Amino acid sequence: MTTDTILSIFLGVGLAASVGFRVFLPLFALSLASYFGVWELNDNWQWIGSLVAVLTLGVATLLEIFAYFIPWFDNLLDSIAVPLAAIAGTAVMVSTVADLDPVITWSLAIIAGGGTATAIKGAGATGRLASTATTGGLANPVLATVETGTAVVVTAASIFAPILAAVLVIIILIIIFRIYRSLRPKSKT
Repeated sequence: MTTDTILSIFLGVGLAASVGFRVFLPLFALSLASYFGVWELNDNWQWIGSLVAVLTLGVATLLEIFAYFIPWFDNLLDSIAVPLAAIAGTAVMVSTVADLDPVITWSLAIIAGGGTATAIKGAGATGRLASTATTGGLANPVLATVETGTAVVVTAASIFAPILAAVLVIIILIIIFRIYRSLRPKSKT
């Protein structure tokens, strides 16, 4: 594997993790990166770098970000965002991975891309439901701000420092796993 291939995998995993926080923001950033020639995408995904895609994904990103600041609506949005995250996580991984056999590319995309995005989106949706139940939705805008901020940081790192993004993804997944373990009921032995 070449350095470009490894970096493209880190880019894909980082963007997939970001998709777990905000579905459209990483796609918009990838669109901008392609449009301005920062990253070259696979041949079948060149359309993401078009002006139409940049504008469409930009509008979708703004709508998604602001929608998460509306308590109760954010829970409804999560119900459709979880499956969308799986699809978008897989798509960003496929669009970025370079110079690999299609079987390996799609396997990585489904497992690392879709799996990472779904794990993060599922944890976020669960956290938002808990927040709604315990605070009546008053804390949800705080969660929305943290999630959007994390998506921006991980997306920027993915595009400009993919190795750092991979490290951030590992840290995020460890934090999610630890939170999940601490919330699970203890089994009696």
